[in-house]
Amino acid sequence: MLANPGSRAVAQIRDWIFERNRYGLIDRHDRGWDEPPGNGGFLFNGGRVYLDMGHVEYCTPECATLRDVLRYDRAGDRLLLNAVRELGLEGKVNFFRNNIDHHSGATFGCHENFSMLRSAPLTEKNLLSLLSFLTLRVLFTGSGRVGTAQALIDARAPVIDFQISQRADYIENDFYEWVQHNRAIINTRDEPLADPRKYRRLHLIHSDTHVLPSALYLKVGVTRLVLDLLEADDLPVQALADAVGTLRLLSHQPRPPWRVQLTDGKEEDPVRLLGQFRQRAQTRFAGRDAETDAVLALWARVETGLAENLDGLVGVIDWVTKRHLLEAFRESENLAWNDPWLEAQDLEYHHIDPARSLGLMIADRHGPWSDDDDDSAALRKGPADTRAGWRGTLLRRLADSNDYYEIDWDRIDLVEGSSISMADPFQSAEAPDQRVSRP
Repeated sequence: MLANPGSRAVAQIRDWIFERNRYGLIDRHDRGWDEPPGNGGFLFNGGRVYLDMGHVEYCTPECATLRDVLRYDRAGDRLLLNAVRELGLEGKVNFFRNNIDHHSGATFGCHENFSMLRSAPLTEKNLLSLLSFLTLRVLFTGSGRVGTAQALIDARAPVIDFQISQRADYIENDFYEWVQHNRAIINTRDEPLADPRKYRRLHLIHSDTHVLPSALYLKVGVTRLVLDLLEADDLPVQALADAVGTLRLLSHQPRPPWRVQLTDGKEEDPVRLLGQFRQRAQTRFAGRDAETDAVLALWARVETGLAENLDGLVGVIDWVTKRHLLEAFRESENLAWNDPWLEAQDLEYHHIDPARSLGLMIADRHGPWSDDDDDSAALRKGPADTRAGWRGTLLRRLADSNDYYEIDWDRIDLVEGSSISMADPFQSAEAPDQRVSRP
């Protein structure tokens, strides 16, 4: 999310959130060379807010259900809207949940984090199959954008009126460790933020930020099912000839038919390749629980739409919805695709205020992804079935006591030389043996 980085607005909003422990506790220690004391803090809902390179970053708490992913994702919007209103900044400061700045060409990431079992079989076959899925899923995870980043660098770059993904132009590797340079589809940094003997963290930075609740529900739900297939060693055998090239190729072609090349030289329909993952998940996980069945049903619906009727996905998939709106606006105003007015409308699609967001105005609300517009509890309390709820409880105790603290995702260090371990992401209540002495 981006506010005007040339103003003091982002710092004002950060300070308002943590003023007198309004929504959480500010950091009292250095978290890194770029995160000095006071740069951000943890929230009572278990999440986190901090400043990064001039913009506000909001992290949801750890969530065990898709419903909670959506609730706490929207809580971040609500938190910023509350701050803008209470600080009297309405009409002066706007926040957008997008990934690009059309003017400068800068990009801001949307980070996904999935806890996986350390025992998951990360064979070459499985990694290549996972890479294929994470590349091809752009067909339903893209948020769409006018133009291309390459046009700002090279005037001879091919003209792209509209593309599927906001992030594809900025991804340079299939696997890489860092996040700000040589951005990769799969970030390989092994930082589980949990017990490293049991868990690893899959960190993804190549995808777009969603506006439509159904699109976020689908992306997180489908990716979780594919990771379940990986842990079960049941992924289909797939290997793309060039994952990064394929990601950009698909992004630059917002209309079917799509074709991609595999390592064996064959060309394939990416919708059919994605269907192989869905069919495996359907066979193995159908009937497991209501949430799984809802994801599988939406996945099948979107697969059919991609293959047969894109217009049927308006209100469901972001890039399809944005293109539909911009096409109608362009035709009504007789605009060329490179008109700055279209870039402005592109940005307005992502406004976090439901009264202004072009995307939310036509969102499909008929499903388990339908959100509660007045879910104030998600600002105050974390999920009860993960350690986030417990973290929020501990933060409130610390706020009342004024004791010294250092807070991180997997531990809280206290002044008397002890630490509270939170190594289990699914720890839902304080256990007697959680407090350990620091070395």
